[in-house]
Amino acid sequence: MSDKKKILTGLQPTGSITLGNYIGAIKQVVKYQEMYDSYIFIADLHAITIPQDPVQLKENIRSLLNIYVACGIDPNKNKIFVQSDNEYHCNISWLLECNTYYGELSRMTQFKDKSKKNQNFTSGLLTYPVLMAADILTYDVDYVPVGGDQKQHVELARDIAERFNNKFGETFKMSEPLISKEGTKIMDLQDPTKKMSKSAENKKGVILLLDDVEVIRKKIMSATTDSEMSVKYDPENKPGISNLLNIYISLTGKTIEEAEEQFAGSNYGEFKKEVANVVIKEVSKIQAKYNELVQTNAIEEILNNGRDYVVPIAKQKYELMKQKMGLGR
Repeated sequence: MSDKKKILTGLQPTGSITLGNYIGAIKQVVKYQEMYDSYIFIADLHAITIPQDPVQLKENIRSLLNIYVACGIDPNKNKIFVQSDNEYHCNISWLLECNTYYGELSRMTQFKDKSKKNQNFTSGLLTYPVLMAADILTYDVDYVPVGGDQKQHVELARDIAERFNNKFGETFKMSEPLISKEGTKIMDLQDPTKKMSKSAENKKGVILLLDDVEVIRKKIMSATTDSEMSVKYDPENKPGISNLLNIYISLTGKTIEEAEEQFAGSNYGEFKKEVANVVIKEVSKIQAKYNELVQTNAIEEILNNGRDYVVPIAKQKYELMKQKMGLGR
């Protein structure tokens, strides 16, 4: 039995992963797997609070998992599973819903924002924070890494857990939010005042991890810079060069000072060429591992092992809740 603290990370099964996602978030998850007893799941049940194309959703689930493993998420150091493979998440969520108040859910920031934008929303948009609470509370995890905008969900899970514990006796651990210190924020190559996003209209500013390497090279070589021809870190006055420096140091482990010294006297073309070489070297390793995973279908065994590990844990928690609530025979 591991004496490490438990951590749980849920991943939305969206489409392609950018270089910004890799540097800013995935490398953080890789670091966590060395520090904690780590549970990682694909939150496909959460994804369907808004309409999804079934074929595309299934493809996204597999692609995302393959990319994460290719990026260094070790199946031997994480319990990796698909949320909908464990039906007890929904069972536990229903029991928790019956101990959650409408007022709590209607006050959730994301519900208020999204329901204003779309009058014809499903009830899942209102109740999904309880499913999120079930994800967290099922495994008695110590920490849930979240951004500042997601902290409210962990706080709700704690409120629900405390209420259930008070009504029915000690059942859940009070998990704590671990506010993720996001890694270096990578900006759009064409508009370095905006964060790199796969939804950007101009795709030339976005590097996808599965982009052809020569496409990546062209995108970096055409990145927006300035007229000074001086490789210096100055996000306010030189956002394009500063962004390329961030990419370079994030993938080489060098400091800003070391990189500035290395490129002192270099023109922007030489600098961009070196940044492109570093990115392509990193991405090529990820793509090679990704293609290997796809060809061998290794993800099936990983997901089966993860499911077989977590289902008995969730079943035990569900049965305990049923017994405490007087359900069943």
